[in-house]
Amino acid sequence: MVRMSVLGEREQTAGASRASLEQLARQWEGLAPQAILVEAVRAFGQQLVLATALGPESIVLVDMLVRIWPQPQAFFLDTGLHFPETLALKDRLLERYPQLQLQVVKPLLSVEEQQVRYGERLFEHRPDQCCAMRKVEPLNRVLAPYKAWITGMRREQSPSRAEAGVVQWDSSRGMVKFNPLAFWSHKQVWSYIAEHDLPYNPLHDQGYPSIGCSPACCTAPVAVGADPRSGRWQGKSKTECGLHL
Repeated sequence: MVRMSVLGEREQTAGASRASLEQLARQWEGLAPQAILVEAVRAFGQQLVLATALGPESIVLVDMLVRIWPQPQAFFLDTGLHFPETLALKDRLLERYPQLQLQVVKPLLSVEEQQVRYGERLFEHRPDQCCAMRKVEPLNRVLAPYKAWITGMRREQSPSRAEAGVVQWDSSRGMVKFNPLAFWSHKQVWSYIAEHDLPYNPLHDQGYPSIGCSPACCTAPVAVGADPRSGRWQGKSKTECGLHL
């Protein structure tokens, strides 16, 4: 049983929260993701939200959540630069799960306004700045009212995610972060999708294992067997957009 003193008290010091959650993460290691989600919903209720970029992991989490939470809360960061296939998947997801309370969050500046202020193709010349404006700021804004969030992060995805716990303290935002699929493999994710006949982005069948914004400098197809995130920001040292750092 999860105690609210471990998960639900935002007034704890960051150090105490981190230590408590690390211990809890060890206890929960190997639990079914559904069990972790049940505890998350039980502890936080309406103060909990799922982040979805409409990748296969978050599609799995949506399907799991609707089975235990009558009207699960989620958000999608619409950068204004998504592939048409990604936006079409959003509509398909809402058709399948009308109970999903999906908030679409946009940057403060449109793509056109950003171009006027910062120049064209900022995503190519200064990708960190572009991600900060189109992803990180909207994320921080949408998370502000909540005390906990759920992500589809998996350790297998990249070295920067290799230490992700199934639950952890998000020190940059002062809240709890759940990663129920942290220990799942790529095969487990896609087996769940096949078993439950879930919708997914057709670009995954065209060599795009990780899908972000549509410019080629942000998302490109990769060879079979290559690092799944090697198609992101190719030719740059950048490996993350900043949402999980």
